[in-house]
Parts: sequence; C-alpha cells; structure tokens
Amino acid sequence: MSLKSSTKTDVNTTELVISIDADKFENAVEKEYQRQKKNIQIKGFRKGHVSRKMAEKAFGEGAFYEGAINSLIGPEIESAVTGLQLSLVERPSVEVTSIDKGTGVELKAVCITKPDIDISGYKGMKASKAVKEITDADIDKQIEMIRKKNARIVSVDDRPAQNGDEVTIDFEGFFGDEAFEGGKGEDHPLVLGSGQFIPGFEDQIVGHNIGDEFDVNVTFPADYQMEEYAGKDATFKTKLKAISYEELPEINDDLIKDATEFDTVDEYRADIKTKLEEAAKNQADSDFENQLMNALVEKVDSPIPNCMFEQRIDTIVRSFEQQLAQQGMDIKLYFQYTGMNMDDF
Repeated sequence: MSLKSSTKTDVNTTELVISIDADKFENAVEKEYQRQKKNIQIKGFRKGHVSRKMAEKAFGEGAFYEGAINSLIGPEIESAVTGLQLSLVERPSVEVTSIDKGTGVELKAVCITKPDIDISGYKGMKASKAVKEITDADIDKQIEMIRKKNARIVSVDDRPAQNGDEVTIDFEGFFGDEAFEGGKGEDHPLVLGSGQFIPGFEDQIVGHNIGDEFDVNVTFPADYQMEEYAGKDATFKTKLKAISYEELPEINDDLIKDATEFDTVDEYRADIKTKLEEAAKNQADSDFENQLMNALVEKVDSPIPNCMFEQRIDTIVRSFEQQLAQQGMDIKLYFQYTGMNMDDF
C-alpha cells in the first residue's frame, strides 16, 4: 500500500488517496479467480475447469476485479488509518478512481473522524443538589403495596356494580346497526373507574347487577388513535357477568411476619425509610451530575459529525424496539397506536 496523500477537507473529515501496486493487485485478482473457479462454466469446458485466460476472454478482462478490489480495500484503508492514527466514527466511504492492470489501483477514502472537543470556562461551575425528604406518606405508599399484594378477591352477588369493582363483561360495539372491527370482547375483566375504556363507558356499568344486558352509548374521542373511529357515536351491547372487589388486609405485625422478613410493622417501616432515603440520595446525585453535564454541553465549541447523532438515534430506536418486544409489541404497531411514524419518533 502507498498512501499518496492525506488531506483534511473539512472539520472532522480527512480524505485519503491510496494506491495499490500492480503486483499486489494481480495477486488479489488471481486469488479471486481461484475462489470463483469451481462455479465458472463455459460451453465446451467442464464446470470448474475453465482457465483464467478463457474466463477473462469470455466475461471480460475485469471479470475478477470487483472481488479482488473488495478484498484489498479493508486492509489497505485500515493500514492507512492506523499509520495516521485517525480515530474514525463510521466506516469510510470509498471510491475507486482508477484501475489499470499495468499500474495497479488507486482509490479515494473519505474518513469521518472523532471530534476534538474544546470546552472552556468549566472551572467553578455550580449546580444545585437537593435530597428529597422522606415522609410518612412516602412510607405509607410502600406499605400499601404489601396490602395490595396480599389482597383477597371477594365475589359479589347481592348488590349492583360500583366504582372500584372488577367486573366481567361481554360486549360488542356498533356504529348504527353495523358491528365494527375490534369492538367485541367476551369475559373481559374491567376495573370500574380505571379509565381503561372510552370515557363514559365504565360509568354506565355502575348500578347494574349480574345478568343485566344493556346498551352503553359513548362517543369516541376526537384524537382517538384509530382515525376512522375518532369522533363517532357508538353503542356497545353489554352483558354484566360477574362482580368482585379487592379486600385489603389490615396492616399489623401478623401481616408483616407473613409477607416480609421482618417481625413488626415498626421494623418494616424503618427499613422502608432507610431504603427510600438511600434512593433519594442516589437520585439527587444523578440529578446533580445531569445538571453539570447539560451545562458542559452548552460550553462545547466543537462541531459533532452528523453520523454520530444518527448512530446514537439508531441505538435508542433499537433499545426501544427491544423494550416493545418484551411487551409483545413491535414498533409498527406502536406507531399505529400513537399515530406517529419513524421520522416523528
């Protein structure tokens, strides 16, 4: 390899001109011919027994040039980049500028390099640091999680449904007399007051008893994710099949012994407080560092190559897709629900 020139054509951009001598190119062409030889077939010759000369006569002198050059490009550019101690942020774009059997190959590689970051005026920077005070209310929220985890489901058959109950319903939605796609469910569980359904739907179940069959009349929101349904009036033929509610246990030492590693409520509350205070301190440290990092970013006086932003965006998108996959969803379905596309995202 011969590095003919190295020119900084722009900020974070270096253009290399590299020449590959005729002997090295010839060796690469011969290797490419040998690699392809077993698959070459010409009338009058057995497959795999066609000489290079005959193959080049039949397919052209450059029949093996592309493969040969591709095999050379990576090592040649890597050698040049290493020699110049360039730190690249993406694969170089390469253009073959000349090919000649007698003189060899010349190519041009445009390299995007890692920026040299210049930050000044950072000494003495300040940021606020506030650690959240843990209150009894914060501890009570954690205690409530233990109650919910140990709740008992109680079936109801002697009163109408009310907010907070979990009901089981069958339903089918209609626009006028025509049922619409996605509007039907059987044995569907629904916590009344949760806001899981269209506004007004759950309110119209309150007051009904098991076995009641009734109409629920609603209007789809104007910003509903499925545009063809947005703003439309709909009727859901509904049957109430079951009612239950969650009965929470009393917080006492017996519950704490059964549900945790502690013996008393006081011990458990003390442990919760210690852990919440540690989490609050860690959050305060993180917020403090983020303030300083954001302030430092504002002081950066160096252009960042656009490809680095694109790579970071791609990483975030891939990470988000993995999170969706864990929830049984893909990004196309997510876009359908949110009304976004990839550019919006």
